[in-house]
Formats: sequence, C-alpha cells, structure tokens
Amino acid sequence: MTKPQATLVGFIAVILWALLALLTVGSSPTPPFLLNTICFTIGGTCGLIWTGFSGGLRVLRIVPLKVYFFGTLGLFGYHALYFSALRLAPAAEAGLIAYLWPLLIVVLSGLLPGERVKRGHLLGATIGFAGAALIISGGGGGFQAEFLSGYLLALICALTWSSYSVLSRLVGEAPTQSVTVFCLASAALSLPLHLMFEQTAMPETAVAWVSTILLGLGPVGLAFFVWDIGVKHGDIQLLGAASYAAPLLSTCVLVVAGVAPLSATLGIAAILVTSGAVIAARASLTSGN
Repeated sequence: MTKPQATLVGFIAVILWALLALLTVGSSPTPPFLLNTICFTIGGTCGLIWTGFSGGLRVLRIVPLKVYFFGTLGLFGYHALYFSALRLAPAAEAGLIAYLWPLLIVVLSGLLPGERVKRGHLLGATIGFAGAALIISGGGGGFQAEFLSGYLLALICALTWSSYSVLSRLVGEAPTQSVTVFCLASAALSLPLHLMFEQTAMPETAVAWVSTILLGLGPVGLAFFVWDIGVKHGDIQLLGAASYAAPLLSTCVLVVAGVAPLSATLGIAAILVTSGAVIAARASLTSGN
C-alpha cells in the first residue's frame, strides 16, 4: 500500500467518527463503561474474524506486550472519557471540545523525530482553544457549571486520542491486526469497572440497540483499524489536516438529527476550532517534511 493510499484509508475513520456523537446519544441510557464493553466486544470480534482471514491469529503472538498495553490504554481511555463527557454535558459542546484532537495531532506530530513545532502550529493551537473556550463560556445554552466536569473530560479525551495517534508512529512495526487485542482488552477492562461503579442499564429501545451496534461496527470498530493504517503508513500531517472535517461534520450531523440546536455561537466555535487546525496544518504542509 502506498503512502497516499494509506492516508485515504485513514480518512475513512474520520467519516465514521463524525457519527460518534449522534450514535452515543442514541445509545442512552447505557452507562459509559457498559457501552465500552458492548462496543469493544463487537469491534474486537469483527477484528478476530478479519485477522483469521488475513494471516491467522499467530500474527498476534509476535506483538510485544508493551504495544498491547499502549494501544489498550489509548482506546479504552479515549472512549471511557468520551462516553462519560457526552453523558455529563450537551452533545454538541462536549463533542466539539473532544474534536480538538485533529489540531493536537498536528501540533504534537511536530515533536516526532525529524519534525518540529513551528509558529503556525502554535497560532493554530491558540485559535482552536479559543473555539473550545467559546463553547464553554457561551456555546449552545451558555456556560452552565453543572456541565463543567463533562467539558473537562472532553478536553482530556482530545489529549488522550491525539497523544495515542502520534505515539503510534513509534510502534509502527506492530501489525494492524494488533488493534483486535486493543479492542478486546478494552472490553475486558470496562466490564469490571461497570460492575463496580455503574448501575446496569441496557439499551431499552430499537433505536438504542441499533445505535449501540453501529457504534461497535463503525466508530468503535472499523475506524480503529483504518486509522492505525493511516497514522502508521500514511502522511500523518495530511491525515491530521483531513481530520479537521470531523468537528464540523459531527456538529452538522447532530443539528440535522435534531439533537443539538443550531446557534450562531456554536457555529462560530466550530469555525474557530476548524480554522485553527487548518492554520496548524498549513505550517506542517509547507515545512518541506
């Protein structure tokens, strides 16, 4: 697979993640750790089937344990934070804050060997965070103290996924099939935490079940495998730039579905987050790397 092809494959994940917020809302009232358990079990099972047809399960034995630990921490941590954020704060606002990860990928990728952070990276980061601040202070229905924990979880969520994506470059030799273990291990971690800290609430309606299953198949399933190919073998700067469609796409999906109201403040915040990311991308794409 060529580098441009790998980059395009990685962008499939961005399209799938544009549905993440809507499907998470649709899966309510299933609590975060239980939702993690169900979705990662679905994604991991699909991964096992694919691994069996693409070289056999023996390929998983050669992967170092540290890689499995790293991948599990990234997938489990991000989604536990994301699902919790969307349960504790309005979907559009929390989703936009969480979608600072494309911007952070560009900024953090400058710290990789052979890369460097430029003025444009810092300017883009500043504008992007201004968008997040606008969401918290006046986005949607305005700042409401009871949602602060959700906002903070969404921000930590963005930092978690961007760090995972950039650091994946350093374990580029691990086969994409290893994502199967990341998913299954994340499910195994989520179940006892659900039993200890949450009350069991399975999906109650057809919409909730369909949303949960689609989460496991797409945004919390296939997306990880194609993203792994993209960040390891594609152009991480271009992939980061392409990912800037995610916050706008996600917000548009929520508005069209009637989950989030259309407001000028929310629109301005989305434009700021996306514009900041584009500025950071231009700094990378003109650096000659």
